[in-house]
Amino acid sequence: MANSSNLERATFAGGCFWCMVHPFDTWPGVVKVTSGYTGGNKANPTYEEVCRGTTGHAEAVEVMFDPEITSYRALVDRFWQEIDPTDAGGQFVDRGNSYRSAIFYHSEEQQKEARASLEALSASGRFHDPIVTEIVPAGPFYAAEEYHQDFYARNPAHYQRYRQGSGRDHFRQRHWPDKL
Repeated sequence: MANSSNLERATFAGGCFWCMVHPFDTWPGVVKVTSGYTGGNKANPTYEEVCRGTTGHAEAVEVMFDPEITSYRALVDRFWQEIDPTDAGGQFVDRGNSYRSAIFYHSEEQQKEARASLEALSASGRFHDPIVTEIVPAGPFYAAEEYHQDFYARNPAHYQRYRQGSGRDHFRQRHWPDKL
């Protein structure tokens, strides 16, 4: 196991946090992925408050990783493959500000890496519409309720039905066939 003093933090909002945990949880060098809320103005929000849109928070994941095994840039590149970066109204079937896409950076180096990755993605021609995913400073992160943690592993059948029905996998197959 990695030395916890060497770990770094990455925070991503990509719609439903259930669908954002698994892609990072299985990534080499990732030690822990936590579902939660960030980017808003209320301390310790509940799931219901975030869904009502009264907190300004987005559903997000906090990724603790060992930079000696994987890079922040690799995680950002993985993030792009899990979202529709051209959708300002949410992600897939999940609509509203709490399902927006965003990269919350924790250092100037992370900000530079995230912006460079966004510029590379924009220049790639993979998407016809402009990329609207925000790159913003990280603020407080609030872990979601326990029943949201590791949902994909604890409720695999429900998770698979939700993910398939959301349109996320179809979108990935259309835009990222070379990465599947």
